[in-house]
Amino acid sequence: MFGKKVVRDLINHSTDNEVERRVFLKAASAAGLGTVGAAGATLLPAASASASTEAPGDLAVLNFALNLEYLEAQFYHYAAFGTAIGSDLTTGLGRRGPVIGGSQVPFATPSIAAMAREIAQDELAHVKFLRSVLGRAKVSQPKIDLQTSFTAAAQAAGLIGPGQTFNPFLDENSFMLAAFIFEDVGVTGYKGASPLIRNKTYLEALAGILAVEAYHAGILRTRLYDRGLTAPVAKISDARDSLDGPSDVDQGIGTPEMSNLVPADKNALAFSRSAGQVLNVVYLTPESRVRGGFFPRGVNGRIRRSDGVPPR
Repeated sequence: MFGKKVVRDLINHSTDNEVERRVFLKAASAAGLGTVGAAGATLLPAASASASTEAPGDLAVLNFALNLEYLEAQFYHYAAFGTAIGSDLTTGLGRRGPVIGGSQVPFATPSIAAMAREIAQDELAHVKFLRSVLGRAKVSQPKIDLQTSFTAAAQAAGLIGPGQTFNPFLDENSFMLAAFIFEDVGVTGYKGASPLIRNKTYLEALAGILAVEAYHAGILRTRLYDRGLTAPVAKISDARDSLDGPSDVDQGIGTPEMSNLVPADKNALAFSRSAGQVLNVVYLTPESRVRGGFFPRGVNGRIRRSDGVPPR
């Protein structure tokens, strides 16, 4: 059981507006984090009329991450095991949605099948962890499209032509190219979110998730390079760059003559994406939107609008 001072500190440093303080207190109470008592009640005055316009705090950032982990967990779980994650792991605040599409990949290479299973279990663990941390403040899984969204992404990247479809679960190469759409975005998104986190405990946890996502991305980039898939990967990288803004930071895996397995700047530092830029990619549009692509109804939570930056 946490003491009163710890709970007060968590409330003060993990939320930056009155709406989120109220939600956090309810979540803390339900999770058994200790009794805050009368002194704690003074931290929670009635929400002002302008509270909804205040900048989002730690809870909003964690819920934004949870939306993305739902997407990754469902994709990998279908690919590895042929089923969705448990429905008991998709409940929460906001409109809960189904998963459209998804099937088990007919893996021909045992080591790639093992990789898919391991990543699927990692992403499932991320969902469970974030839901546990957020408690009753967690958002539910929004509607996820694993079918037409991949076709739209593949057409935008020039992997397929008009009228053709792209099935990410068709074979090993299709699966890995589809996974490449997510992995680098997850790494850059977590890095971009790190300066927004006030609570050091949360920051350390997100750093741990970022590290795991970076491991996933590195493994995947290596596998794709070994398969000689530099050309289609470059097309996906260019498509992501066209979605997330005028900067040219996204990187492919190199050429047959020279690999680029670690996408970094001249100081060997990973790049960052804002939440809005991440949403530009997963909504599959460079315009300002609140839905689309892999999230037909948008994500749940306070952070849900993309940046709307024009394409290069």
